[in-house]
Amino acid sequence: MADNSRYRSNKPWFDLKEFKDYDDFVANYKIDRPENFNFAFDCMDELAKEDPDKTAMVWVNDTGDKHIYTFGELKLLSDAAARYFQSIGIGQQDRVMLILRRRAEYWICILALMKIGAVAIPATHHLTMHDIEFRNNAAGVAAIVTTDDEYLLEHIKDSKKNSPSLRHIIRIGKDDIADKEKLVGFDNLTEGIAAHMLDADSASVDSNSSQTEISAFERVTKNEDMMLLYFTSGTTGMPKMVAHNYLYPLGHITTAKYWHNLHPGSLHLTLSDTGWAKAAWGKIYGQWLCKAAIMVYEHDQMKPSRLLKVMADNKVTSFCAPPTVYRVLINTDFKKYDLSALEYATSAGEPLNEDVFNKFKDLTGLEIYEAYGQTESTPMVLTSKYSKPVPGSIGLINPFYDLRFLDDDCNEVEVGQEGEMCINCKPGDMGVFMGYFENDEMTAEAWRGGFYHTGDLAVQDETGHIWFVGRSDDIIKSAGYRIGPFEVESVVQEHDSVLECAVTGVPDPLRGQNIKVSIILNEGWEPNDQLKKEIKRYVKANAAAYKIPRVIEFVDELPKTISGKVRRTEIRKSTV
Repeated sequence: MADNSRYRSNKPWFDLKEFKDYDDFVANYKIDRPENFNFAFDCMDELAKEDPDKTAMVWVNDTGDKHIYTFGELKLLSDAAARYFQSIGIGQQDRVMLILRRRAEYWICILALMKIGAVAIPATHHLTMHDIEFRNNAAGVAAIVTTDDEYLLEHIKDSKKNSPSLRHIIRIGKDDIADKEKLVGFDNLTEGIAAHMLDADSASVDSNSSQTEISAFERVTKNEDMMLLYFTSGTTGMPKMVAHNYLYPLGHITTAKYWHNLHPGSLHLTLSDTGWAKAAWGKIYGQWLCKAAIMVYEHDQMKPSRLLKVMADNKVTSFCAPPTVYRVLINTDFKKYDLSALEYATSAGEPLNEDVFNKFKDLTGLEIYEAYGQTESTPMVLTSKYSKPVPGSIGLINPFYDLRFLDDDCNEVEVGQEGEMCINCKPGDMGVFMGYFENDEMTAEAWRGGFYHTGDLAVQDETGHIWFVGRSDDIIKSAGYRIGPFEVESVVQEHDSVLECAVTGVPDPLRGQNIKVSIILNEGWEPNDQLKKEIKRYVKANAAAYKIPRVIEFVDELPKTISGKVRRTEIRKSTV
């Protein structure tokens, strides 16, 4: 294992110490607050100076392409991208949406945006024109960087018509693609070119820029500045905007070092699209703070045999995926693949079934270590390297947080009693979000009585293990996606046949939950299977694919409260 002493001594806030056991971990783990931290400068650029040839990222795709990026290379590329963003007028606190799937340009761009103090907004490629337009206007998006997918590009270009803040659409792609529109190719970053523009009036970029290291950037960021903005689903409206500051990456030291169990020789694969917060957990911050390398597998459709081959061929040592993926993997022939390099397996996103845990252990000899957290935080609960997994439990309290279990009056409940998981903290504390952007009312609702309220219920037993009970806000978790009922209801409601509808989650052995929509039909429409298919097709055409309801039922009425709110709890109790 490489020696970290020189790196640690230069950064007193950075500590990768080991502990004797979980009690020692609880008693002595802390991260000192740095005076002015910027992950791009203080981690990535420092590592590029210390060991420029060390592998930072191994990138592969389904067509056999592979590229190994070193820390030194990522510094040059992110410097070039930062200069490019500056050349088109992107600067401090400008919001830039990244719809880049698992393309390597995501990491280049997100580092570049940190260097110039702009705000990155990761987004999934499943978004439609309406989804993108909403995000553009809610966040005041100044630029979008996207892939060369023509279908996605059309949605983005259509969104620009009603998005006054959107100044630039930046498409990554090879020169042969770029030349068709007389544009500059993003792939020429090493020549000082960071992107090409779809806007006719955009600034040009000098293709003869130096390939050598670009001069140092002026540090314009402060700890309390917004660095990252995620859209996350809610139950009573459109997605919320979760804002994180420049201290957020430091909260993921716990994620990588003590949950993923990483070290400088690790190659870690978290299976997540970059548009989701799980990518921040497993594909950038904590992993590189531990000097580990990340494995990136770009694919259109997850095929278990192909995934296992990628893991075997590249000797992945640490793996993290939602339970849905593990359910699929355990039904694959493991004997065909040499997974002897795999040291550690972790899971989050939804509770892990005990039978999946046991079968994976039988196949690999490895136990799966669970964790729990939100887009608003880093892991609050985890099965760390200092504790043994207990099937069915999400783990023990992360000592990084002061986590309590509270009743409706913000009083702590007794051990063994159900309570809401809440963090004793202030907005913007290290690892915790700053608040909901442009929504002070929602932020104040989340912080009540001095606590951040997660909205999730759990029970802590006498051993300290935590057992997840359920969500208090009706969020649906399906195949790793977080889906708010309102997002689906708003689309279903547009169909001519629908008078009223309500969306809930129903259990599914593979996906965790499926989306169920209960519909009251307008007069003149007859409930039948053909209409169910038509409604599904309508949702597919007007919303992201993961929002398509798999279960549709026609009802005469929906259960409601006195105030007229739908009682989704009653719907969930009904038999499909």
